[in-house]
Amino acid sequence: MHLEYAKGVVVDHLTVEELKQLLGRYPGWCISLYMPTHRAGQDTEQDPIRLKNLLREAEERLLAKDLRKADVDGILERARALLIDPVFRRHQSDGLALFASAERMITYRLPIRFDELVVVSDNFHLKPLLQYFANDGHFYILALSQNQVRLLEGTRHTVDEVPIESMPDTMADALQFDRFEKHLNLYTGTAEVYHGFNATDDEKNRILRWFHKVDEELIKYLAGEHSPLVLAGVEYYFPLYKSASDYPHILDDGVPGNPDLLKPEEFHAGAWPLVEPIFKQKKEDAIDRYHQLSATERTTTDLGQIVQSAFHGRVDTVFMPVDIQVWGQADLGTGEVTVHPDHESGDEDLLDLAAVQTFINQGEVFVFQQAEMPVSALVAAILRY
Repeated sequence: MHLEYAKGVVVDHLTVEELKQLLGRYPGWCISLYMPTHRAGQDTEQDPIRLKNLLREAEERLLAKDLRKADVDGILERARALLIDPVFRRHQSDGLALFASAERMITYRLPIRFDELVVVSDNFHLKPLLQYFANDGHFYILALSQNQVRLLEGTRHTVDEVPIESMPDTMADALQFDRFEKHLNLYTGTAEVYHGFNATDDEKNRILRWFHKVDEELIKYLAGEHSPLVLAGVEYYFPLYKSASDYPHILDDGVPGNPDLLKPEEFHAGAWPLVEPIFKQKKEDAIDRYHQLSATERTTTDLGQIVQSAFHGRVDTVFMPVDIQVWGQADLGTGEVTVHPDHESGDEDLLDLAAVQTFINQGEVFVFQQAEMPVSALVAAILRY
């Protein structure tokens, strides 16, 4: 779903390119607001109240910076419009991330359980968004059937369909699969009927042409993503689609059967056991690697060194708390990093700076609650060299 409020936009998906755009500098103060939301039930009635309270907190912080009330209202008016919009109030995910400045507002409804947070700074605070990407249980499901092709986005607890308007129509209409579908008997919804079936080269080529068309649109949507992709559908399709796709993170195993018959929770039940070991192992391997290198110059807990190294693409992996901000300034010319006890004009969260620059330079970012950090330091990193 995509909603527009004058210069404000509400979207349900975040790409790496959008993350890079949020890195830009905007004139005046920038508001970054995070909060948990609810999809259904009585708790949904509390979400607008929570948002209103956080916007009030943002207003108080802006006024404390000696902004005129009219200027504060100019920054927050588009965000306040969400409070009275019935469509926005009815359609939420697990978390809300809102970014507002005098020039723009953009809001993301994402399947992440954010902690409440308001940051008023010279730029947008982006560290909590990194949970959205692959290191914390974010994955996709591509459901393939003769009737439709659907992309679903999943997390540890949820899965939702993601509309892609440019995705091609049905297989049967596009490539006249009638004869092939009779052999596959897709409507049985079982994988066993396909064992031993040998499609002709012509039939395989037609399937591959179709999958190439699907993958062209998928690649556009997943540009910059590293999240695992689970296929759902006839098992015969799995190796064929993988061979046709340019997306490098497709699992060999998938969710077999007729995806047209599956409910969202059934997709999740089939896919999560396939991706969970990947996330768990990736995090454990990174922590083990840090400890193995801890006696060498390849690791550091020095925040200044990590910030400088992140900007120059030297950070391979960084571990940091998502619930802590360290305000200060970094001079990339001299290498000097200054930390302040409280936010001052021109400051930014140095942890946020290090995390986002590491991610942009294709390093790994693992964020934890401070109490769950795997090392006894505020921040730790593995350097590439």
